[in-house]
Amino acid sequence: MSKRNLALIGATLVSIIYGVTFTIAKDVMPAYIDAYGFILLRVGGSVILFWLVWLFMPKEKIEIGDFPRIIAAAFFGVAFNMLTFFKGLSLTSPISAAVIMVSTPMIVLTLSAIIMKERMQKRKVFGIILGLIGTAFLILYGKSFGNATNAGLGNFLVLVNAISYGFYLIVVKKLMDKYNAFTFVKWIYLFGFLMVLPFGWSQFQAVDWIAVPAAIGWKIGFVVIFSTFFTYLLNLLSMKELKPTTVAVFIYLQPLFATIFAISLGKDELSLVKIGSAVLIFIGVYLVTMKKN
Repeated sequence: MSKRNLALIGATLVSIIYGVTFTIAKDVMPAYIDAYGFILLRVGGSVILFWLVWLFMPKEKIEIGDFPRIIAAAFFGVAFNMLTFFKGLSLTSPISAAVIMVSTPMIVLTLSAIIMKERMQKRKVFGIILGLIGTAFLILYGKSFGNATNAGLGNFLVLVNAISYGFYLIVVKKLMDKYNAFTFVKWIYLFGFLMVLPFGWSQFQAVDWIAVPAAIGWKIGFVVIFSTFFTYLLNLLSMKELKPTTVAVFIYLQPLFATIFAISLGKDELSLVKIGSAVLIFIGVYLVTMKKN
């Protein structure tokens, strides 16, 4: 199997994990831990994991001139990105948050055209439009928009998160071309942890861990290990072979997998509209990821 196909599989696995995370994270907050406290726990746990893994990896020295880019990646890809997303998710519904996230490919495509001078091919634009249409139908006729305390503000914060993530994908690309992922990702998360510490410390201290059920503890562990540590590694490895616009378009799959997860739990049912939406989404992803002859 080619490296590109492995990268595409990795990006798909990321979408599956993120699609499940919308529901799992919503079960945890704000009932058991507030958004910023959860972010501190998530980033802090990932810092430990990334530095432990680095001990067994080949060592590279990072040039001093690259640390400003690492700090920028920490801000856009960890601190600002996660704080706005989890706070937004705590205020809106998981499915509503998922549909807002599909704006990321268009944001990345625009930023790539401006910053990286990447051409906007008609095929990619058409694929993004198809994916957007499919996702819109999926959200419109999927699960109800329930359990939202302030959907307007929550959706706005998720949109801000999508813009931040778009910047991150572009900022981190040059680091991926220069270093092994394990060389700099530990620094990204360390700086990110320092950035979120002032926001999350008081909420983290306020958690009554004795009152947290075991099931919620497992969900917290899933978010730290799989939704953060594992997905960031897969994303970075995928970006070795794929352009930022290609990686970003896989966000279209997240609402699809979120719905599949809900159906498997008996919380939703399959319909012709959802099947049609899935077809449009997969066609859109194919058009964006296919290599030009």
